Amino acid sequence: MGNEIGLRVWRAASWLAGTLLFVVLAYATAGLIGGTIPINADWKPPATGGVRILVEDNGIHTGLVLPVRAAGIDWSQDFPAGDITDPRYARFDWVAVGWGDRAFYVETPTWADVNVLTVLRAATGSTRTVLHVEHVAEPPVAPDTRAIMLSEEQYRKLAAYVRATRGPGGKVAGGYGVNDVFYDGRGRYSAIRTCNEWAGGALRGAGVRIGAWTPFPVDVMAWF
Repeated sequence: MGNEIGLRVWRAASWLAGTLLFVVLAYATAGLIGGTIPINADWKPPATGGVRILVEDNGIHTGLVLPVRAAGIDWSQDFPAGDITDPRYARFDWVAVGWGDRAFYVETPTWADVNVLTVLRAATGSTRTVLHVEHVAEPPVAPDTRAIMLSEEQYRKLAAYVRATRGPGGKVAGGYGVNDVFYDGRGRYSAIRTCNEWAGGALRGAGVRIGAWTPFPVDVMAWF
């Protein structure tokens, strides 16, 4: 009897492990395929003028690096100096903005901080979302940073998207250091709408050529 029960447990565990592996592989495959299907395929940067932005990738989260003042948008009104620990950093001319699940964002700034339970909770869906805003100098264009030129109209569309994903609750927590902060977010985070899909959605909405679904960093960065 004991051997029979043990065999059933082993079979159940094997089935569960196999199912989880299939789900993970299917999700990864779908994400990579979705990231290769172009939206706004005829997009081109403006021939002259426009607004220069950057897209950055820390290996987990992608975000947008935006000029504090451009095309009639003034982020110093949205993200005032008094909200960060050291207001002197607000004299920088750029803000780096990302969106995501509050627990996942706060607890996983790098791969070394990834916790399986945190990832699973976020993947199943959460409305406790945040905007992460960092006051920065202009980042150099590097393998983890890309520069994009937008028309002023495209930039204003992107700004409207960012503002629409900020919730009514204001500042919710300090950031990772003295120059960043978390604000209440709006929208539901899940395995379908990740922080990277947020960044991809901002660019799609602005009319930039990017993949139809961008759940992973590579889905965003590979286009630029």
